[in-house]
Amino acid sequence: MARVILRKRVWFLTAITIITIFMAYQASFISMSYRHVQMLPEKDTTYLDYQYSKKIFGEQANIFVIGVKDTSFFQLNKFNDWIALNDTIKQMNCIDNVVSIAQIINITKNSKEKKFELSPVFPKHINTQEELDSLVRVARNLPFYKNLLYNETDDVYMMAVSVSPEKLNTEERVEIVEDLVKKIDQYGEKYNLKFHYSGLPYIRTAVSNKVKSELFMFLVLAFIVCAFILYLFFKSFKAVIFPMIVVGVGVIWSMGSIVLFDYEITILTGMIPPLLIVIGVPNSIFILNKYYSEYKRHGNKIKALQRVIQKTGNAIFLTNLTTASGFATFIITSSSILTEFGIIASLNIIGVFVLSILLIPIFFSFIDPPKAKHTKHLDNKSVRFIIKNLINVTLNHRRLIYIVFAIIIGLGIYGISLMKSTGYIVDDLPQKDPIYKDLMFFEKHFNGVMPLEILIDTKKKKGAINAKTFKKIEKLEKTLRKYPELSRPISMIDAIKFLRQAFYMGNSRKYSLPNNMDKNFIMAYASKFKDKGNLISTYVDSTQQIARVSVQMKDIGTDKMKLLDERIQADINTIFPPNKYNTILTGTSIIFFKGTRYLLKNLFVSLFLAIIIIALIMSWMFASFRMVFLSLIPNLIPLLLTGALMGYLGIPIKPSTILVFSISFGISVDDTIHFLAKYRQELAAHNWDIKRSVVEAMKETGVSMIYTSIVLFFGFAIFSASSFGGTAALGILVSITLLFAMLSNLILLPSLLLSLEKRITTKAFAEPLIQIFDEEEDIDIESLRIIKE
Repeated sequence: MARVILRKRVWFLTAITIITIFMAYQASFISMSYRHVQMLPEKDTTYLDYQYSKKIFGEQANIFVIGVKDTSFFQLNKFNDWIALNDTIKQMNCIDNVVSIAQIINITKNSKEKKFELSPVFPKHINTQEELDSLVRVARNLPFYKNLLYNETDDVYMMAVSVSPEKLNTEERVEIVEDLVKKIDQYGEKYNLKFHYSGLPYIRTAVSNKVKSELFMFLVLAFIVCAFILYLFFKSFKAVIFPMIVVGVGVIWSMGSIVLFDYEITILTGMIPPLLIVIGVPNSIFILNKYYSEYKRHGNKIKALQRVIQKTGNAIFLTNLTTASGFATFIITSSSILTEFGIIASLNIIGVFVLSILLIPIFFSFIDPPKAKHTKHLDNKSVRFIIKNLINVTLNHRRLIYIVFAIIIGLGIYGISLMKSTGYIVDDLPQKDPIYKDLMFFEKHFNGVMPLEILIDTKKKKGAINAKTFKKIEKLEKTLRKYPELSRPISMIDAIKFLRQAFYMGNSRKYSLPNNMDKNFIMAYASKFKDKGNLISTYVDSTQQIARVSVQMKDIGTDKMKLLDERIQADINTIFPPNKYNTILTGTSIIFFKGTRYLLKNLFVSLFLAIIIIALIMSWMFASFRMVFLSLIPNLIPLLLTGALMGYLGIPIKPSTILVFSISFGISVDDTIHFLAKYRQELAAHNWDIKRSVVEAMKETGVSMIYTSIVLFFGFAIFSASSFGGTAALGILVSITLLFAMLSNLILLPSLLLSLEKRITTKAFAEPLIQIFDEEEDIDIESLRIIKE
């Protein structure tokens, strides 16, 4: 391979250029994802229940809510403008409906024709303040709307805008939401009012925009940080430019592959381009360090380049394979967003390896050999001093090392016991973020905006509209009102109560279910009632067999949601016995809660799978299960430390933070592979002298391990600048984990090798299945000349 790469370098460059142009063309079609993240598999009963609810009653996650606190809301000019604003929004493209106090409908009794009629409470324009005050009294006399569209106690008013479901998961949603916000803010500026926005369409749009802006920010930061560190190490612009070209091509390939797989940019796939830069640069560091050390040894550029490919090729391939395996395990999660992330990340990590092993030697074959100043970093006094002290500690203070690591393990186990598992719909956003603040506004005044739906199948046509069912639903609503996490429930019985109030000429004290005395009279009127305002049809299906109770709830987190779900389900089963009724508790809140729990379970499985796969790869490479078991120890302890840090700092286990473990483990074992590969070479070179082999391996690989760990530490640290708490936590935790993993591989691993000696270092380990080139073997320099084509 080394001969082919160097002899056919022009062919390889041409092929890579063509592929890169093609990928760049594909990348030009990349788009943001605006669809709802599906965490549950399509065959899951919870997901099927949600789809069934949508089929019968329509989309429930398309409501954009706007709220304002205003003590003078019903001032004449202001309210006339509010009515006009409602009408303007209603006429916007892709808006299905607008509901606010300005749009409320009253039901009146037509005694002459013996029927109920619908009429708007507020006309299109109100002429006097006295007229408005009179209409406000009428509106506040309608309990149907109280604590649904306004909170009279707090002087808070809400507008609910239904976005067309067809546009909900498309890019057009962004334009719709931005246009809405612009119109409302203009009204707010005119009257010096602060508006609050929430609802799933708004939250998803705002999050998508943040992802889009952060993608570019992280790309720039990753390039700057990695380029700066490379220059500090090598003091050569060539050693900066060429590795950055390699990862730059890798970024283009990754963007193109997202399009080729028909995927879109999500919060996770948006992290892949900067991740490839951070993960890809260490490949170049190992290759360049080996190239410079080889050239320094014998002064022949072509011989040094071929030896680089032969000596580092297998080891770098296996380190990239283990890293890719850590990401690939996300494919089994059954979550589309994680599956896409796993596929694209793992494939492109291997792609960056291919680019590194091809392009770095080819680029340097065209340019002049390194000068003396370019190899000075190999004798960096600071790094050599660190390695010298690490060797001293390993040789002379192993007991202290074991005591320290035992204490770390003890503290780690206790810290892990403090870990909590939870997830919030907006918990990746900081509490200072406007999205979070606005959600808290609605939770304070309306008990939340997250949809929760209860479907009651009476198992017979028109079974939902009999008196017995009405009383049971009323009992359920009273039960639900006891939960402070829930908003006021609403169902068809509220509409029935509204009809009774209308029958008694708008008397609010009559807002209750019909009794035996008046139900026949009311039903006679109701039989002629045309439900143009969908007051009843929204909450009962066309066969009048299935009733719906709709509630909004707070974003209380998955741990509390589990208890609430169990309690509400128990209440439902008590009122509607399962042997007589089929009931479904669903909605976006339930989907998110169960989806998060399902995802966490699968991510833990993927972590264990990553450990098994990587262990198998290492056993294949080193042909010694004992050595594999030993090598896992210094890489599992950092994961234990990370879990402990999460426990002590109160960082919960959730989908965004559990990613840390698989990613960190896949990357941290790279140092182990490089160290053990070199250790095996030194064993052969020094006639099975374990002590000397360990020392030489530390000297040889220590520099590159420290350099790559610095790149990885600062590279992942850039994600701490994210406005998403999960992404920031991932960046910080991975950085800390990888730094500790480097120390563990340079201190604990050599100590264990020295302590256990021949019990671990067996003959099978010395005779690998994959041959890594012996650097003591001589090469015929004449045969290494590049033939010009």
